[in-house]
Amino acid sequence: MNKIRKGLFGYLESMIMIILIIILWCITVKYGNINAILLPSPQMIVSTFLKKLQDGSLLTEIAVSISRVLKGYFCAVIAGTSLGVAIGLSEHMHRMTKVVIQILKPIPPIAWIPLVILWMGIGESSKVFLIFLGGFFTVLLNVVDGIRYIDPKIIEVSYAAETPKIKYIFQLVLPAALPNIFTGLKVALGTSWSCVVAAELVAASNGIGYMISNARNFGQMDVVIIGMLSIGIVGKGMDEILKWMERKALAWNF
Repeated sequence: MNKIRKGLFGYLESMIMIILIIILWCITVKYGNINAILLPSPQMIVSTFLKKLQDGSLLTEIAVSISRVLKGYFCAVIAGTSLGVAIGLSEHMHRMTKVVIQILKPIPPIAWIPLVILWMGIGESSKVFLIFLGGFFTVLLNVVDGIRYIDPKIIEVSYAAETPKIKYIFQLVLPAALPNIFTGLKVALGTSWSCVVAAELVAASNGIGYMISNARNFGQMDVVIIGMLSIGIVGKGMDEILKWMERKALAWNF
């Protein structure tokens, strides 16, 4: 009961904050002598949003971006988790890859855009690959850390019981590393959205990033804001799904 009450109270606080922002926005537009081209009013945003919703263009662009994010994200999760398990379980692999990962990790995904376009063109694969790069290292490092910091007693027990390698990985290692893994999954999801927008801003003919870029060129700031809010809302929704999965998988940790 306390959890439900706490959740409702948190939701109410969030709604109050959103309402305050909208009120401040309305006051700023009305009394701040600001050109509507630079900062459209909330009423104008809602009107444009409804039009784009009715003609289906907004949902189409959102669907395209979601598809790209999911493709790149799932590839990053599979590759990052697989390699992370291998590195986390092998001291030799950890030493071999440590320097390479430390060099590549700080490079922002956006910096890869020129090379990715040169290697793969401006087709769908280049955008998915860029999203993959954005999420891969985050997932990889969290999996490695999660495995390397497992309680040594768990490892000792598995060795004493002569647990088969596959069973050891799936029934002991991965469950013990899940808190770290889910942290990486959530961060990687946010990075994936940043990457898809960056890719679509540079080289695309559809998607939310393209819609924002095209609207900016024509001075349609209402469409730009709608695109930004759409990314935030969809990203928040996907994050909540991931948090729900985390609660189910780590019920003992909540």
